[in-house]
Formats: sequence, C-alpha cells, structure tokens
Amino acid sequence: MPKVSIVIPAYNAMAYLPTTLDSVFEQTFTDFEVLIVNDGSSDNIADWVASLTDARIRLINQENQGLTGAHNTGVVQAQGEYIAFLDADDLWEASKLEKQVNCLDNNPEVGLVDTWVMLIDEDGVSTGTVLKTNAEGNVWQQIIQCPTVVCGSSPLVRKICFQELGLFDPQMGGSSDWDMWIRIASRYNFALIKEPLTLYRQHRSSMSKNCDRVFRENQAVIEKTFKSVSPELQNLKQRAYALVYLYLAWRALDNRNYEQAIYYRQQAYINDPKVIYSKSGLSQQFAITVTRFFGSSGLDGVRNISRTLRRNILTLIS
Repeated sequence: MPKVSIVIPAYNAMAYLPTTLDSVFEQTFTDFEVLIVNDGSSDNIADWVASLTDARIRLINQENQGLTGAHNTGVVQAQGEYIAFLDADDLWEASKLEKQVNCLDNNPEVGLVDTWVMLIDEDGVSTGTVLKTNAEGNVWQQIIQCPTVVCGSSPLVRKICFQELGLFDPQMGGSSDWDMWIRIASRYNFALIKEPLTLYRQHRSSMSKNCDRVFRENQAVIEKTFKSVSPELQNLKQRAYALVYLYLAWRALDNRNYEQAIYYRQQAYINDPKVIYSKSGLSQQFAITVTRFFGSSGLDGVRNISRTLRRNILTLIS
C-alpha cells in the first residue's frame, strides 16, 4: 500500500497535465500512487494515460461531476495513509511531499500540513508573488473567518480525517474545500511548511469568474459553519463576510469592473470597517484609486512593474 495517494482531477486538462505529472515524478518522496480522475473529459486523456508505463498511475473515469465530485471519487479510491490534491495545471517543487510526509509522521496531532504558494503565469513563469500564511496549530477560529489554505494543490491530509468527518460537501460548490478544512480544523491541528513548494498557475480566463456565484458559495460555508459556533464567537461571522467582500472587490478589479469593486468594498466596510485598513485593504484602495484616474490599463501597468520588481528580487535572492 502506498504511503501517499495523489488525487489529480482532470477535465480537458491535457494542455498542462503532462507537465503537472512531471512535477509529481520529480518528487524526492516516491512512495505514492497517482489517481487521475477523468471527470468526463472529451480530450485524449485516456489514450495518453494508457501510454504511460509507471505502475503507480491509475486512471478513474466518471461522468462530469465537477471538482468536488472528482475530489470525492479520489478520496474514496485512495489507498494511501495520506492524501494530496493536485490540480491538473499546478506544479510542485521536488521536496514538497517529502517535507509534508515527515511533518505528519512526526506530529500525530496534525491532520493537515500546508505550504506557502508561488503564483505562476500561464507559461509556468513565476509572477514573483508568494502567498504566505502563518496559520498553524489550532487554526479553527482563524479559518472560520477566512480560508487559510489558499490553494487546493498545497495541503497533505490524513485519510482518517475524511473517514471521521466525511467527504467534500457538493452543496458548497467551489468553496467545498474551505468547508472541508474548517471541519478538519475543528478536530486536528494544522502544520505549515514555510516555503513556496506549491506553484499555483494563474489563467487570464479565470478572471471572468462570476463574483455573484463565488459570494453565494462562500455564503453557504459561512452560514453552515456559524450554525454551530458558540454565541461568544458569533461576532466573527460579520468579519468572515467582510473578508469575502474584500476578496470579491479584488476579483471585480481583475474583471475590470470598477463599480462592482467599489460596491464590494463598501459591503466589506459595512460588515467590519477594520478590514479595509488591513494590508490587503490599503493595497486595494491604492488599486481602486489608480483605476479611477488611469483606468484598468493603468492598474495593469502598475501590476506589471510590481511583478517585474518581485521577480528581480527573487532572482537576486536565489
């Protein structure tokens, strides 16, 4: 039986899947199986997987059920003690699994171990942005306010967590992972590898994501979670909504919808004024001001300069 099961949901993902799988087989930890869940693809994924010779790969075919359904299929089929999730277009640094496995082996109270995340563009080039979190230990009170696992390809989870707490909830839609991590945090500690071992690919097409739908999915998680939160912590519910609205204001800016960004920012202020004075909130105010006076192209220019500076700094450091 493998130590780790790697679940890769795939829906018409052949543009990136071979590169993603290469990053798996470059891992310094090798005791794993790879479950590629073909979620109703219309590309040549079945033929491609059949051409691979590594016995650790299994292809699981199913009708399209979306990301949550593919994750659940992978969890049910997994034979490993630990389960890793990897989107078909993301990448891992070579030492990711080894460091995470060692962490879970040495810390039985930990149910999930996360990593920092490096953003890459469509061509796999670093944008210079590293998403850092310091969420470790008992993170439940923190995670019910805002997702601390920022990329679905970063966590390694004990399989027993799913056996005890159930699978991803399809009713939570695209936020089913946030709901799952909240449930795990209610019973287990989290650990964190403070290195950008997960490479999270950003797509231009993802900018068109429907903000209203994203809000509804996050709302479903918040309402579900706070049904069982003690009265003295119910005040955190408004902060959770404020942070969702702040995030959606960023999404609206990415969508070049200035008026929608202003609306979401106002809603964030109504729910918890403190969030707009956070580092993210102040950066957002600057972005909105640039957009107001110079348009979306002006904001793009500022972001490009910022990314170039970050890339240069990372190059100098490395």
